[in-house]
Amino acid sequence: QLVESGGGLVQPGGSLRLSCAASGFTFDYYQIGWFRQAPGKEREGLSCINYNDGITHYADSVKGRFTISTDNAKNTVYLQMNSLEPEDTAVYYCATGLCAVQVTPDLYDYWGQGTQVTVSS
Repeated sequence: QLVESGGGLVQPGGSLRLSCAASGFTFDYYQIGWFRQAPGKEREGLSCINYNDGITHYADSVKGRFTISTDNAKNTVYLQMNSLEPEDTAVYYCATGLCAVQVTPDLYDYWGQGTQVTVSS
Protein backbone atom coordinates (compact mmCIF):
# COMPACT_ATOMS: atom_id res chain seq x y z
CA GLN A 1 0.00 0.00 0.00
CA LEU A 2 1.14 3.53 -0.81
CA VAL A 3 -0.05 6.28 1.51
CA GLU A 4 0.33 9.95 0.64
CA SER A 5 0.15 12.67 3.27
CA GLY A 6 1.11 16.28 3.78
CA GLY A 7 -1.45 17.99 1.62
CA GLY A 8 -3.51 20.95 2.74
CA LEU A 9 -4.32 24.58 2.16
CA VAL A 10 -1.42 26.95 1.53
CA GLN A 11 -1.17 30.54 0.38
CA PRO A 12 0.44 31.43 -2.96
CA GLY A 13 4.19 31.51 -2.59
CA GLY A 14 4.09 29.01 0.23
CA SER A 15 5.56 25.54 0.58
CA LEU A 16 4.40 22.04 1.39
CA ARG A 17 6.17 18.72 1.73
CA LEU A 18 4.26 15.66 0.63
CA SER A 19 5.14 12.19 1.86
CA CYS A 20 4.63 8.82 0.21
CA ALA A 21 5.04 5.93 2.61
CA ALA A 22 5.13 2.29 1.59
CA SER A 23 3.29 -0.21 3.73
CA GLY A 24 3.89 -3.93 3.38
CA PHE A 25 6.95 -3.63 1.18
CA THR A 26 10.15 -1.62 0.93
CA PHE A 27 11.01 0.80 -1.83
CA ASP A 28 14.30 -0.95 -2.56
CA TYR A 29 14.67 -1.58 -6.30
CA TYR A 30 11.53 0.47 -7.02
CA GLN A 31 11.10 3.63 -9.04
CA ILE A 32 8.60 6.08 -7.62
CA GLY A 33 6.81 8.94 -9.24
CA TRP A 34 4.72 11.90 -8.13
CA PHE A 35 1.69 13.00 -10.13
CA ARG A 36 -1.21 15.38 -9.82
CA GLN A 37 -4.67 15.71 -11.24
CA ALA A 38 -6.72 18.87 -11.19
CA PRO A 39 -10.49 18.81 -11.77
CA GLY A 40 -11.27 18.37 -15.43
CA LYS A 41 -7.65 17.78 -16.39
CA GLU A 42 -5.57 14.74 -17.19
CA ARG A 43 -3.18 13.27 -14.64
CA GLU A 44 0.19 15.01 -14.95
CA GLY A 45 3.58 13.53 -14.16
CA LEU A 46 5.73 15.77 -11.96
CA SER A 47 8.82 13.94 -10.85
CA CYS A 48 10.27 10.50 -10.30
CA ILE A 49 13.20 8.87 -8.58
CA ASN A 50 15.05 5.59 -8.79
CA TYR A 51 15.14 4.58 -5.13
CA ASN A 52 18.45 2.74 -5.43
CA ASP A 53 20.67 5.15 -7.34
CA GLY A 54 18.82 8.39 -6.67
CA ILE A 55 18.46 9.40 -10.31
CA THR A 56 15.62 11.89 -10.65
CA HIS A 57 13.56 13.46 -13.41
CA TYR A 58 11.28 16.47 -13.34
CA ALA A 59 8.57 17.89 -15.53
CA ASP A 60 9.36 21.34 -16.89
CA SER A 61 6.32 22.73 -15.06
CA VAL A 62 7.88 22.05 -11.65
CA LYS A 63 11.62 22.05 -12.33
CA GLY A 64 13.34 24.38 -9.89
CA ARG A 65 10.32 24.53 -7.56
CA PHE A 66 9.74 20.89 -6.58
CA THR A 67 12.30 18.44 -5.22
CA ILE A 68 11.90 14.69 -4.86
CA SER A 69 13.87 12.83 -2.22
CA THR A 70 13.91 9.66 -0.17
CA ASP A 71 14.38 8.62 3.44
CA ASN A 72 15.54 5.02 3.47
CA ALA A 73 15.10 4.64 7.22
CA LYS A 74 11.47 5.67 6.95
CA ASN A 75 10.81 3.91 3.63
CA THR A 76 9.33 7.18 2.40
CA VAL A 77 9.57 9.36 -0.68
CA TYR A 78 9.01 13.10 -0.35
CA LEU A 79 8.01 15.88 -2.70
CA GLN A 80 9.10 19.28 -1.43
CA MET A 81 7.02 21.93 -3.15
CA ASN A 82 8.09 25.58 -3.02
CA SER A 83 6.76 28.78 -4.58
CA LEU A 84 3.32 27.24 -4.90
CA GLU A 85 0.83 28.86 -7.25
CA PRO A 86 -2.95 28.52 -7.53
CA GLU A 87 -2.33 26.46 -10.68
CA ASP A 88 -0.68 23.81 -8.46
CA THR A 89 -4.04 23.05 -6.85
CA ALA A 90 -4.78 19.36 -7.45
CA VAL A 91 -4.89 15.93 -5.90
CA TYR A 92 -1.33 14.64 -5.66
CA TYR A 93 -0.50 10.96 -6.04
CA CYS A 94 2.55 8.78 -5.73
CA ALA A 95 3.00 5.56 -7.64
CA THR A 96 5.55 2.87 -8.45
CA GLY A 97 6.60 2.15 -12.00
CA LEU A 98 9.27 3.18 -14.50
CA CYS A 99 11.12 6.43 -13.90
CA ALA A 100 11.86 7.91 -17.32
CA VAL A 101 12.86 11.36 -18.56
CA GLN A 102 9.21 11.95 -19.43
CA VAL A 103 7.30 11.24 -16.23
CA THR A 104 4.36 9.43 -17.76
CA PRO A 105 1.41 8.07 -15.74
CA ASP A 106 1.00 5.14 -18.15
CA LEU A 107 4.36 3.74 -16.96
CA TYR A 108 3.10 3.38 -13.37
CA ASP A 109 0.86 0.64 -12.09
CA TYR A 110 0.56 0.89 -8.29
CA TRP A 111 -1.00 4.06 -6.94
CA GLY A 112 -1.76 5.67 -3.64
CA GLN A 113 -5.10 7.25 -2.81
CA GLY A 114 -3.92 10.83 -3.21
CA THR A 115 -3.70 13.92 -1.05
CA GLN A 116 -5.37 17.25 -1.78
CA VAL A 117 -3.26 20.37 -2.22
CA THR A 118 -5.07 23.70 -2.44
CA VAL A 119 -3.19 26.92 -3.12
CA SER A 120 -5.34 29.91 -2.37
CA SER A 121 -5.30 33.20 -0.53
